[in-house]
Amino acid sequence: MAKITPKENFMRLRHGGTPAYVPFYSLMGDPYKGENAVASAMVPFFENTMFMDGGKDIWGVPYRAPENLAASMPDTSVITLEDISQWTKVLKFPKANDDLDLEKVYQDTLTRVDRTQSCLKVGPDLMPFQELVALMGFEGGLMALSEDPEEVSAMLNAMTDFMEPYYTRIFEVFKPDLWSMGDDTCAKMMPFFSPETYKEVFLPIYKRLAKPALENGVPVIFHNCGKEELFLDFMVEFGVEMTEPAQEVNDILMLKEKYKGKMTFIGCWGWGDHIPRDFPDFDEEAFRQDIRDTIDKYSVGGGYAFAGFPIGQKGEEEPARRAYLIMRDEVHTYGRKVYGYTDD
Repeated sequence: MAKITPKENFMRLRHGGTPAYVPFYSLMGDPYKGENAVASAMVPFFENTMFMDGGKDIWGVPYRAPENLAASMPDTSVITLEDISQWTKVLKFPKANDDLDLEKVYQDTLTRVDRTQSCLKVGPDLMPFQELVALMGFEGGLMALSEDPEEVSAMLNAMTDFMEPYYTRIFEVFKPDLWSMGDDTCAKMMPFFSPETYKEVFLPIYKRLAKPALENGVPVIFHNCGKEELFLDFMVEFGVEMTEPAQEVNDILMLKEKYKGKMTFIGCWGWGDHIPRDFPDFDEEAFRQDIRDTIDKYSVGGGYAFAGFPIGQKGEEEPARRAYLIMRDEVHTYGRKVYGYTDD
């Protein structure tokens, strides 16, 4: 088989298609052995950032890092919005970086992303449910959805109204291969809210956020942790062709059959379910075999790409990094054998 580019191989996953070899999808778009199937572009339209401990996201929600993890998340000790009916008085819209030259940002992106080799993904940068609970806390956000869904919808539509000119412009300038959306709407065993609430409150927002992709035939790749099975019909409706990380709490084999020809499942390997028993000291061959077993299980019939990210607590960064590189190597090597691909 003639060699194909990582981009071409990944795009074969559209509508649940079969690639020439099992791709590795990296959320942050880091390359391995000169290959990078999907690269991301960061567009600093707004001044705030949520990624630093002690910083805030663009809507003013403070973030902090837990003691045992090298990552930041919303500070649950701070409730920004106590009462959903007061959102017009409390919500602060982001301050834009007025000096941003979007064309230059795109040209700078091309210095590190070869679009003949990698898919370029950008997105609208709004996770409606996650922003709701970041502003109100989980209890407050869920109560607002239950007691006053109309007001929640009004706030989310106002946020989308504000963001729409920015993400539409991003789409026009970057002309992405993938439109990257996401919203963690599900816990491990079930969604946080009902399909009825999804349809009433969130589906109209997602359709608005996906509109540039839908109008231009660009596939939506959607990040959603947890048990998302009940929401997949809605996701197909607003253009989702690829979902990640497709955690194994979902019946992935059943879903692959149900959505055959419609959707690809990316991930299917969660670190929490696959941590080696003796981590941080672990047997490399056993770890590689676990990855091979996963690929064998989910690659049949296509519609699948591997994704995973080993993460350790503070002090375990080095063994976690070792596990990640082993994973990348095994997927790179074994993933080529599954469908009989060679690089010749």
